[in-house]
This record gives sequence, structure tokens and C-alpha cells, in this order.
Amino acid sequence: MPSAKPGPADPSTDGAAIMPAPGLVSAVLKILIAGGFGVGKTTAVGAVSEIAPITTEERLTQAGAATDSLDGIQEKATTTVAFDFGRLTLDVPMPMELMLFGTPGQERFAGLWYDLARGAVGAVVLADTRRLESSFDAVGFCERARLPFIVAVNEFDGAHRYPLDDVRRALVLNPGTPVRRCDARKPSSVAAALLSLVDHALSPTSSSTLLDI
Repeated sequence: MPSAKPGPADPSTDGAAIMPAPGLVSAVLKILIAGGFGVGKTTAVGAVSEIAPITTEERLTQAGAATDSLDGIQEKATTTVAFDFGRLTLDVPMPMELMLFGTPGQERFAGLWYDLARGAVGAVVLADTRRLESSFDAVGFCERARLPFIVAVNEFDGAHRYPLDDVRRALVLNPGTPVRRCDARKPSSVAAALLSLVDHALSPTSSSTLLDI
């Protein structure tokens, strides 16, 4: 997993730090980084966080082989069992502090997804086109919870670059759900996806509401 960067990421550059303008109060927004097993959630949080990210990763064992398929991700050796946490401070389009919560990917953790979603403004659902079905559960969760979300296609090395409209159709997304590309290893790419989610979640046309359960 990439190490945390020393400062906040600017979505227009790679690694440049920007801070809130003096005297302005930052909005604090909670965001989920969701998606299936092995789609890059921990990597995304670690890449963009301005603090050392909190992780709850455990090593994969043979006991979980029947439920945690490594098809297409044979190099994966650990998995998140609770959540990842990171923070990103931005001042575009307004001063804000984004509190990032990376969810565990497996559907058996769905109860925890609801706990993590309390008070969140929305979710970035990461998808891997090599295993697109792995993100179906996260998409369905956001729709059932009426949690605003976007889909960010994580561009793994060697993965086919499908047109985004094809990804939209494959995931059976509503027309208003944004779909974009993302490289979870790059701070600027992750920050741009987060800003896309904030813009979507706070849009007056969004029909979703904050989850309060």
C-alpha cells in the first residue's frame, strides 16, 4: 500500500499541497470508499490521506479461500476486516476536510457498511473491470441506503479500458450516477474522484439523503 503523503493533494496536480485560505472555516464531510474485495480501497485511502492512514488489514489464510476468491488478484495477501481511515484537506471548490472511511469489500460485512455510512454525504464505489461483479454489492448497498455515490473505475495495469458507458450498463446504474476513471495509486486522481462525489452528493438534483439509522 502506498505510504501517506506529507500534505493534502491537489486534484489538478500530482502531489502538490493546498491548504484552506486563512480565516475560512472548513466543512467536514464524511465519505465512504467502497467497492468489492481487492478493488483498491485501502490503496486509495493511503494514497490521498494527509495523515498516516489507519488500517485494519489482516493476512489472508487458506480458511477464507472458499469465500474470498483471488481470481485476477493472486498477488493480494491481506484484506480489510473493519475499516481504513484517512483525511484530506482541500480548499476547492470550498474549504473542506474530507474524512475517508474505506469499507471492507466482502458482502458478509454489510452490517458494518451501514454503521460506517451513518452521517456520510456519499460514497466513491471503486470498480475493477477484470472483476466488475465484485462491486455489485456495494452499488446495491448505496442504492438501498439512498446514499449518493459515484463509480470510479480503478485502472489496474493490464486491465482492458472499457468505455464508461459500457461499465454503466454492466452495473445497471441510474442515468444520474456519475462514472469516471481513477488510478487509486495517484493522489491527484483519487482527489478528483472525491471532488466529483462531493459535487454529486451536494447537488440540489440529488434525490438521495444522508443515512441516519
